[in-house]
Amino acid sequence: MAVTAATAIMTVGGPASAGPTGGDRNPFLGPLRTVSTVASTVPANGDLNPYGTALVEQSIGDLRRGDVLVSNFNNAANQQGTGTTLVQISPRRTAKLFAQIDPKKLPGPCPGGVGLTTALSILPGGWVVVGSLPTADGTSATARAGCLLVLDSRGKVRETLSGQGINGPWDMTAKSYGEKTDLFVTNVLNGTVAGGGKVVRRGTVLRITLRTQGNRPPTRIATTEIGSGFAQKTDPAALVIGPTGVGLRDGTLYVADTVDNRITAIPDASTRRNSARIGRVVTINQRLNGPLGMAITPKGNILTVNSGDGNIVETTPRGVQVAVRTLDTSGTPPGAGALFGLAIATNPDRVYFVDNATNTLNLLSRR
Repeated sequence: MAVTAATAIMTVGGPASAGPTGGDRNPFLGPLRTVSTVASTVPANGDLNPYGTALVEQSIGDLRRGDVLVSNFNNAANQQGTGTTLVQISPRRTAKLFAQIDPKKLPGPCPGGVGLTTALSILPGGWVVVGSLPTADGTSATARAGCLLVLDSRGKVRETLSGQGINGPWDMTAKSYGEKTDLFVTNVLNGTVAGGGKVVRRGTVLRITLRTQGNRPPTRIATTEIGSGFAQKTDPAALVIGPTGVGLRDGTLYVADTVDNRITAIPDASTRRNSARIGRVVTINQRLNGPLGMAITPKGNILTVNSGDGNIVETTPRGVQVAVRTLDTSGTPPGAGALFGLAIATNPDRVYFVDNATNTLNLLSRR
C-alpha cells in the first residue's frame, strides 16, 4: 500500500458560518492528511482512465455496503469514450469486476455505444445508473449523444435512458424520496463537437425523475432542464471539457463549471420547472483550477477536485474556500489531469477518489 503525506493550504476570509445553509468554517478536510492507494481500477480487459466514483450504502445483490464502484472511460488502447467496465473495490483493498457492458447487447438505444463517464449513482434497490459518452475511435470528432445505462444489483444492464435532452451525460448526483428518485445530470455535447475546440455556451443540467418499481427497472416520469448556458469545448487531452461535478444540499444544486473555473448554485433544483441558466456564482478562481468531481460534506461544504493541479478544494456554500489538500503531484504541471470522481465516507470521515495518472482508487484519510 503506497502512502504519502498530503499538503494543507488553509485560506481565510469571509464571515464564519455553520449549519446546513451556511456550511462549516471548520473544514472537513482539516484532519485528513494522508493519501493511500486502495486498489487498481484496471480490470482484466485492460480498461483505463477511472472517472466515476460511488459509495455503496446498502448491501444488495453483488453490491456490498462500504464498497466503492468505479467506472472506466477508456479502453485498453487508451481511447477515450470506449471504456465499458465498472469495477467494485472493497475497503479491504480487493477489486472485482461488477459489470462489463457489451454495446451490441443493450436493451434500448444508446446513440454511439458505450464509453462510461463520471456520471455514476447507486439508487435504492441496488439500481446502478451510469452515463455513457461514447466515441468510435477515442476522438471528439466521433463523440455521440450516448445515454444513461441502468444496471441491476448483479451488474446486468436492464434499461437505457436516452433523448429528451440527454446529450453527452458527463456527471450526476441523485436524490431519492420513497419510490421517486431525481437524477441531476450534466450534459456536455450540445453543439460542442461542431464548435471545433471553441467555447460553446450550451451545456445543460437535467433533472430526470424516476419511479422505482421493485424488481422492475425504474420508469422515467419527467425530464426538466434546470440549468443551461454552461461553457463547454472539445479538448485533445480531455476529449471534452464542460460542467462536471454536481452536489445537492437543501434543495440547491451546486455545479462545477469547469471551463469558467467556478462553482455555481441552482436554487430549488428539486422543484423548479424552468432553467436557472448557470445559477448563482458561489466562488471563482483562487484555489480552483479546473474543478471536476464534486461531493458535499455532511455539514454542507463543497469538495471539488482540480483538473489543473491535483488538489482537492473545500468551499462553504457562501463561497469561502476554507481548505486545500494535494492529492497527486505527478506529471507536468504537477497533478494535472490526474483527478476526476470522488465520494465521501463517514465514521470515520474519509474521501475516496480516482487517480487517472495511476489508474487506482485512492483514499484521503487521517492515517
